[in-house]
Amino acid sequence: MAETTYVTFEESWDEASRTGGRALSREEACARDAAGLPYAVIYRVPGREVPLGARMVAWQAGVLDAWAYDEHGRRTAEAELRLRTDEGRLLIRRLLVRRYPDGRTAEFDVDCPRTAVELSADGPARISHQPEGMRGASLEAEVAVAEEDLWTARPGFDDWPALPVADTLPDWVTAKLVPGASDWRREPSRLLGSTDFDRVFRPGTHMAGLTVLDPVPCGSLRVPSGVLAVACPQSGDEVPEITVAVPPGTYPVKAAMVEVADQGYGSYEEVAAVRLQIGDAPVAAWEMALGPGCDTLRLRAGEAFGFGTDGATGAFGDAGVWQDLRDLLERANWNGSPEADKLTNSAAGMHLDGGGLGADLAVFCTGGDGVYPVWVGRSASGEVVCVDVQTAFDLDLDA
Repeated sequence: MAETTYVTFEESWDEASRTGGRALSREEACARDAAGLPYAVIYRVPGREVPLGARMVAWQAGVLDAWAYDEHGRRTAEAELRLRTDEGRLLIRRLLVRRYPDGRTAEFDVDCPRTAVELSADGPARISHQPEGMRGASLEAEVAVAEEDLWTARPGFDDWPALPVADTLPDWVTAKLVPGASDWRREPSRLLGSTDFDRVFRPGTHMAGLTVLDPVPCGSLRVPSGVLAVACPQSGDEVPEITVAVPPGTYPVKAAMVEVADQGYGSYEEVAAVRLQIGDAPVAAWEMALGPGCDTLRLRAGEAFGFGTDGATGAFGDAGVWQDLRDLLERANWNGSPEADKLTNSAAGMHLDGGGLGADLAVFCTGGDGVYPVWVGRSASGEVVCVDVQTAFDLDLDA
């Protein structure tokens, strides 16, 4: 640590915004450490607004998290350690290092190379390496880890190392990353999807137990801000977690209708997916839409990020007036509301005319509560062609 480095203490720390809670004196922080209460230590140097790093400690919860930042405020490394109270030592549970090719690359840019290490006290460590970022394949390996590399002693308040986490990986990890190293298996990108959603919008297409019918128009959607939100309109979150950048404009909403063959009850029709059609180019790849801080290195096989709902609904809307659209939807749903005429039924659910907001809301029903991934169809040049959500999870659209 440079001689000019100093620390400040705060009651909490938000690693994404790099902001903390109430400032603490050294004496207050020491007392909180002794009592096991949460506090943060921020490493700084004079003349640099962005901290070098931070650690968040909560001994009662057995938690220690740490981050390192570059001069642009991007997280270059993260570490999760968990306290074994009975042993007075910390298990190094997870390490993550990102490499930024230049100063313009965003913190969670999908093309940024990254490496994650997950460790446990009773099994091998799992290394996931994405040299081409989230769009590229992931190199995976399980390796045995020496006892001294799994654990570190719980430090006293004044016994911390210079920085909470370095932006370099341990030697036993970097030894695996040399060209030609063996024992790697290559896993396909977790960001890219395997389902061809275009199939459920092609009438006459047959899949296992399904026949695709004509898609049904569900109105049009104005997105003047150029940022599309996809979320549950009944959620308490004021800011939608999943957004997709699209050219500002008005776009059609479609429902993919399929006929499902059911031997027990006969055939029936169901909405398999909903789509906001942005362009006419062929889809070259399907890419999972990510929320802030989402990193596919945290996903296991079969897992996906998406928006959550406990009301079995989702919606497309303009992110710039998302809260206003939700408020208008709530008022339009009241019995006798003068704004009820702004709400009409659609094959997917409901359509809300946002009127003077200059934006609309397309509400669709999902197959139940849970997390629903949002898939962005991109052209060969990377432009957004459409945004799709599979609404019936009990249908196998890959078959």
